[in-house]
Amino acid sequence: MSKKIVIIGGGIAGLGIANTLVEKVKDKAEITVINKEDFYFAGPSRPLLLTNEQEYGRIIRGYEMVGKKGINVKVGNVYKIDPENRRVYLSESSMGIKNEPITYDYLVLAPGIVFDGSSINGYEKYWYKNTTVYDLGRVNVLKNRLWNENEGSIVVYAPKAPYRCAPAPTETVLLAHTVLTHRKVREKFKIIHIDANDKTQPPFIADIVKEIYDKAGIQLVTGQEIIEIGEDYVVTKSGEKYKFTILALLEPNRAPRFVEEAGLGSPFVEIRSPLDLRHPKYDDILAAGDAAKLPFPKNQEIAFESSLFAANKILEMEGISESVPVQYAFVGWAYMGNLEGKLETLSLQFQMDLTVQPPKPAKDPQLKRDYTLQKDRWEQAYLGKLFGYS
Repeated sequence: MSKKIVIIGGGIAGLGIANTLVEKVKDKAEITVINKEDFYFAGPSRPLLLTNEQEYGRIIRGYEMVGKKGINVKVGNVYKIDPENRRVYLSESSMGIKNEPITYDYLVLAPGIVFDGSSINGYEKYWYKNTTVYDLGRVNVLKNRLWNENEGSIVVYAPKAPYRCAPAPTETVLLAHTVLTHRKVREKFKIIHIDANDKTQPPFIADIVKEIYDKAGIQLVTGQEIIEIGEDYVVTKSGEKYKFTILALLEPNRAPRFVEEAGLGSPFVEIRSPLDLRHPKYDDILAAGDAAKLPFPKNQEIAFESSLFAANKILEMEGISESVPVQYAFVGWAYMGNLEGKLETLSLQFQMDLTVQPPKPAKDPQLKRDYTLQKDRWEQAYLGKLFGYS
């Protein structure tokens, strides 16, 4: 095997593929990872930045150790893919990459998703009113406002699934409640969770979420899409208007535009099946992680497991029998905050076995502090393995 393997995306899925392949075919393939930044910001524990239970430095990683493994890391923005001629085009970057095409024998699309609010009337004008826990800058804005404002109305919104990190809107609601209770100003705030889905996500823990919301005095509105945003209000599809002083709206998710423009899928990359992540038209193009059109939740474990399936398929196509074991099943944790206002978040543990049909969910209805700590250890283990340092 002496092939050029190009991976777009240096997150969990992209590095999962790169690390797997470099271990199996080192010195027999040229592996290049393209990422739009020269760092990675981990997702699962971002909500805990709000309560000061997490620190930026613990969940941000650079690519220095990745390069030492023999993986070529390029920083730049992909703006075009030419599948017929096997070329990827980058714009200039801070690391001096010029606008020159990169050729490949195999291309793996793992760029993550784009938050796209263009379907919401008024979003283009009032986007700056929004904060979320998903974005490096906006989570900091949300945190500052929760810790400094003394009264108002908080609106949190989840779009129709699938979207990245299913429990995150609920986590945002309950951690906001925790901070405001800790500051002894909770009674001066109204908290509203608007959800475009029939239940909060993931749906099999929605009953517990509803019980906690009732105890915390949080208003839940389900089955309603937000279709308009104004200076201090949002409007749902049913015509209801909700005023806000703090807005944490998650925009609908999609793959980057270059995927659709190359005819590879919309809103996500088309694949043959969860076990065969090749594009239906191209044997040499695969997808993994949040950008892939998988019939599963978009979370870190699915991203990693799909990366192993993608790596295994490349090894198989090259006649290499050394595949890695993998299946779609995971344990997850949802932050449920602390109703007493202690900055010691409790979490709910759940499981999902996607190897059976219908998928088999399970959960522990007891909220535990230890589950929060387990999630931290799990996230740090992934970062250490993929980025080469803790």
